[in-house]
Amino acid sequence: MDKIKILVVDDEARMRKLVRDFLEREGFVVREAGDGLEAMEIFYEEKDIALVILDVMMPKMDGWQTLRELRQSSDVPVIMLTARSEERDELQGFDLGVDEYISKPFSPKILVARVQALLRRSHAMGAEEVVSAGGISIDKAAHQVYIEGQEIELSFKEFELLTYFVENQGIALSREKILNNVWNYDYFGDARTIDTHVKKLRSKLGDKGGYIKTIWGMGYKFEVDER
Repeated sequence: MDKIKILVVDDEARMRKLVRDFLEREGFVVREAGDGLEAMEIFYEEKDIALVILDVMMPKMDGWQTLRELRQSSDVPVIMLTARSEERDELQGFDLGVDEYISKPFSPKILVARVQALLRRSHAMGAEEVVSAGGISIDKAAHQVYIEGQEIELSFKEFELLTYFVENQGIALSREKILNNVWNYDYFGDARTIDTHVKKLRSKLGDKGGYIKTIWGMGYKFEVDER
């Protein structure tokens, strides 16, 4: 079986080596880039990068620019590393399609655990069939979503969130429950992380976005309108 390849992007060689050592110890193949431009060259050249670990503050092309470029052509899972811990930055990251967010300094063991959890989730989604509700069809194996037969583009996290909603339709889901199941760890921010994703998801679903009902003071419920 081919080893899973991870791209580590950081302008600090010492940080890249630290992350690389821990990941290689767990059996991953690691590629390194010192800035966003180099990262994009490697990403397009190698074509089999399973996950990207991306620093925010870098020369030539920073993490935000790199993420925007990545999202134009790929929904590869992305973990953002940053020395900043401002809520505004985290919300911007999630808005652009970040899957996980880790502030420096961090424990390399925690980073590896997040990498493994994210890869498990992206892998597990390919193990099942197609789920459908109210004209929305989710092909887990192909990682594609269709509305009335027309494919729509979703980020990795939006895809996970929609799948979770559809598989739990009719059930009132608290924000805490959504965080635990979709983000898979205790997120230390607040509910706005989910709200940001739901807003984008509703927008991309068009008329079907109304299926995601807000339950004030609690969370959300996915319910297909009977017409």
